[in-house]
Amino acid sequence: MKRDLDAQVTSALEPGGLHYRSVWISDLHLGTPGCQAAALLDFLKTVECDTLFLVGDIIDGWQLGRSWYWPQSHNDVVQKLLRKARKGTRVIFVPGNHDEFARRYLDHNFGGVEVVEEWIHETADGRQLWVTHGDLFDGVVQCARWLAHVGDSLYEITLRLNRHLNGLRARLGLPYWSLSKYLKHKVKRAVSYVSDFEVAVAREARRRGVDGVVCGHIHHAEIRTIDGILYCNDGDWVESMTALVEHPDGRLELLDWSTRARVRAHAHAALALSAG
Repeated sequence: MKRDLDAQVTSALEPGGLHYRSVWISDLHLGTPGCQAAALLDFLKTVECDTLFLVGDIIDGWQLGRSWYWPQSHNDVVQKLLRKARKGTRVIFVPGNHDEFARRYLDHNFGGVEVVEEWIHETADGRQLWVTHGDLFDGVVQCARWLAHVGDSLYEITLRLNRHLNGLRARLGLPYWSLSKYLKHKVKRAVSYVSDFEVAVAREARRRGVDGVVCGHIHHAEIRTIDGILYCNDGDWVESMTALVEHPDGRLELLDWSTRARVRAHAHAALALSAG
């Protein structure tokens, strides 16, 4: 029955898939309850590309080190990524701080997934983009790891509260709302941190002589120009459900999958109600 509903919902939402030259996703945080695995799997099934960049924090080693959490949906995501690699998509993995264990295997290939420290990507229109997770430009991660781990634990508590809050909102017929994202935009220090991070990464991209940079890490999707450097952050799959994509002509765009996820959830509910 569930497969029938999935097929009906997919058909109702969008016949066929989307194809891009390149796709960047990061901060999936597989291994945590906050990972939006169902929406992510829907994205991977719908979107095809020539090159898929996994820009760090794909598996959350920090959380898994504290307590094991690995449902079938997370395994499905990993299997889908490996299947894409087998079927011809070039999959390039740039580890982040949460999956820094993978940095021990740089320049290795696992099931078709290439593990690299960083990457220079040339767009279809000739621009060079430096691809890096971005944690090297986070002073808290680099200089005070204990504080980063404390912050990570507090963030997980916020996400847990957010799940309970949105469960109540769903029962009341209200749309998804992110408490953590709200706090990030309201707390002055958090806003300053995001801005400082973006400027620091763009400055390093300029020093390297490239046209732009693609990163993740701060869970804040953005495309903007900073002092002549194109700064792109692909967001995350915990709060934003966003990805950066490159069209065949080199044009870059942020995809927000959260709207589709909400429509899909409502369509599932409506079809289940009519079927039952």
